[in-house]
Amino acid sequence: MDLELLILQFQKKDVKAYEKLYNMYCDSISGIVNNIVKDDDVAQEITQDVFIKAWNKADTYSSSKGRFFTWLLNIARNAAIDYTRSKKFKQSKQNHNADFFVDILETSDSLDTTTDTIGLKEFVTKLGDKCKAVIELLYFKGFTQKEASEELEMPIGTIKTRNRNCIGELRTMLGV
Repeated sequence: MDLELLILQFQKKDVKAYEKLYNMYCDSISGIVNNIVKDDDVAQEITQDVFIKAWNKADTYSSSKGRFFTWLLNIARNAAIDYTRSKKFKQSKQNHNADFFVDILETSDSLDTTTDTIGLKEFVTKLGDKCKAVIELLYFKGFTQKEASEELEMPIGTIKTRNRNCIGELRTMLGV
């Protein structure tokens, strides 16, 4: 079947045209979304949302502005980027609280000598409280510098300076 005719039927809300276009493009769109979100299940969900959005907004597609695949690709890319900016995505990428790991290092007898020889315990315990707070928010919890600034009620410039200084301390400790 001619692609242009298929797209016209799709714009007229023909379910069979929707199914054919979905089968033609779902793997490509899913792959592109997966490159952005790095999660197969989420990519499949976003891909389905993309096709539903395309179905609902089919009348906005114009062949004079570009190919149908490019139009779908833009919808998919924007949906994937929106997802990565969402709270749900950020929360799924957050690590455990640094205090959790510090406590393990300070109290656990199950650490073998290999762990201790890399000096992890020494480096973590040598950081000052101010450094621990900034590093925990920025690196363990995935906060942006602005979010850390709000959380710690400090100017963003102070957060940036402390972050730079704390990373410098760690580099010095590691001999880098």
